[in-house]
Amino acid sequence: MAIKIFIDQGHNPTGYHNTGAVGFGLFEQDITYQVGAYLAELLEADSRFEVRLSRPTPDTVLGTNNATSLAERVRLANSWPADYFISIHANANVNPAVNGTEVYVYQQNTQAYWLAGQVLQNIVETVFTKNNGVRVNRSFYVLRRTAMPAILVELAYLSNSQDAEKLRNNQYQFAYGIYLGLLEYFGFQVP
Repeated sequence: MAIKIFIDQGHNPTGYHNTGAVGFGLFEQDITYQVGAYLAELLEADSRFEVRLSRPTPDTVLGTNNATSLAERVRLANSWPADYFISIHANANVNPAVNGTEVYVYQQNTQAYWLAGQVLQNIVETVFTKNNGVRVNRSFYVLRRTAMPAILVELAYLSNSQDAEKLRNNQYQFAYGIYLGLLEYFGFQVP
């Protein structure tokens, strides 16, 4: 039985509600779309996984406002039902010096928490971002309402020039880092 991974590419296309952060000419929703698409390709090529995307095309729009957009992502994952949920985001901060990768979970010492640690470690080793740790956040809707282990990956900061450069040029490597993290979590060999 293939492991069912639901990839949620954070935010909606430019021009709609629930669009993401912007920095250095980059739009969060474009980065999350592409990193998710690369991750889906990697997983689809690996018979141990089955995959679905929240945004199968760059112009897929989910919901009519922030709340319904988040609810639709969770509904799609829960109704499949997915075994694991990975939400992909890019971060921003008013302080341009803040940089690095962090992964959010609903609570510590859970399957999601252990998966988050592997994903974080592999992104950091693949893309050479700063390791900001696995963080607990009980307010994120997609972590709170999913019926399976769920992680929210903040790839790097659009507001930091070095991170923005990585988000522009290393989208495949970010996806590959997440993929390697999944393999490590499941104890799988790289095919």
